[in-house]
Amino acid sequence: MRRRDFISLSAGAAVGWPVLARAQQSDRARRIGVLMAQAANDPVGRARLEAFHQALQQLGWIEGHNLHTDARWSADKAEDTRKYATELVDLAPDVILSSGTIAAASLQQATRTVPIVFTLVADPVGAGMVSSLARPGGNATGFISLEYGLSGKWLELLKEIAPDVKRVAVLRDLLSAGIGQFGAIQTAAPSFGMEVSPINASDAGEIERAVQAFARMPNGGLIVTGSTSNATHRALILTLAARHKLPAVFSNRYFIADGGLISYGPDFVDQFRRAAGYVDRILRGENPADLPVQEPTKYELVINLKTAKALGLNVPQPLLASADEVIE
Repeated sequence: MRRRDFISLSAGAAVGWPVLARAQQSDRARRIGVLMAQAANDPVGRARLEAFHQALQQLGWIEGHNLHTDARWSADKAEDTRKYATELVDLAPDVILSSGTIAAASLQQATRTVPIVFTLVADPVGAGMVSSLARPGGNATGFISLEYGLSGKWLELLKEIAPDVKRVAVLRDLLSAGIGQFGAIQTAAPSFGMEVSPINASDAGEIERAVQAFARMPNGGLIVTGSTSNATHRALILTLAARHKLPAVFSNRYFIADGGLISYGPDFVDQFRRAAGYVDRILRGENPADLPVQEPTKYELVINLKTAKALGLNVPQPLLASADEVIE
């Protein structure tokens, strides 16, 4: 098992400060808002938020002592996301943490003054949230969900684990996907002898119809990109991939834990820990306009051998050896 861990720029500045001493630096309780894209009972969202709170506590921010948190869970519903964004802004927090592109965009529509730390945003520059990654320039900064150049890695892994795949459907949500992600996949496709086509779907019916239509032709495979919609409908997507015998590469390990074939993508729990570092810096007086937007620093390769066997695939030994986690 091999781990590719890197030191977080945002957390690095905080290492070594005694927790109690840092907590005493704040002479009043601070208020933060949190807008999560998942449903309140979603274990993935809960794990991410818990990691965020644990990291804040290590930085000296103790819930009920010098910190009060207001959290809202939108369950991937655009109307609720906008409503909760307005609610959180009306509470006059010192800073708001958001998860996903839609949540961050909704918060910026509600305020241009309350600091926002976003996570899991594909293209904050293209979406108009920041002026540039190096100098955001407004009230928002945070962490992007994927460096586009790595999107071709999904094709490479699909070819390695399922050599017969010639056609690849890229399941994405245009509301949260960056404009460059599919372009990077498309550019890499000829070198692997593959043809790629997008599936632009965000609700269960659209996803099911599109995958069924794609699966009518042989030698197909899937790339399931990171989006709130794909996360919300992960049970359906996994069911469709198994039903139609489609080898699929996913962007996050929780798909593999639930029965997906292989994933390669950022450790998003780690991203929430890093976001706590930016929230800490803003609470202590720094301006989000001056805090650079950061790329992921920790990626994970996870393989499910049981699923590979069900699909009739033999996973090459070098691929197994390079995995961070193998589920048997």
